[in-house]
Amino acid sequence: MKLIMSLNLKKDREILGHAMTAQRRLLLELLRGAEGHIDAKELYRRASVRDESISPATVYRSLNLFKELGLVDEMRLGKVRCYYEIKQSPEHQHLVCQGCGKVIEFQNPYFQKLIEAVRREHRFNITKAELYLEGYCPDCAEKEKAQ
Repeated sequence: MKLIMSLNLKKDREILGHAMTAQRRLLLELLRGAEGHIDAKELYRRASVRDESISPATVYRSLNLFKELGLVDEMRLGKVRCYYEIKQSPEHQHLVCQGCGKVIEFQNPYFQKLIEAVRREHRFNITKAELYLEGYCPDCAEKEKAQ
């Protein structure tokens, strides 16, 4: 979404009618710089290094606000955690390592073709499609073999 990229984190005083507090500014900056997916605990860990007064509750409330405003996507990848990333326009899919929890993004043209075929066959207006595959990254696969 272009909104997050067009936000001036240093100057903007509000986000779509909500105050741009120093803590929200910090969280958005960290999300923007995360290079992919980050869970709330890791976001809190990174934020608390830069602002000791930030609480886990502030992180969760801010993530919920950012999600409501369409600034971030929340994905439940795997069984336990939710991951967050800055909302992106291109469709992409995810590989989730069951060993270390690493999330790898990838794009595959066949996924878009599948969506289009399902839309045509069922005359269904698809507004969201997600794909994630679970398995083991090369490092964890090697560890599994060694055991």
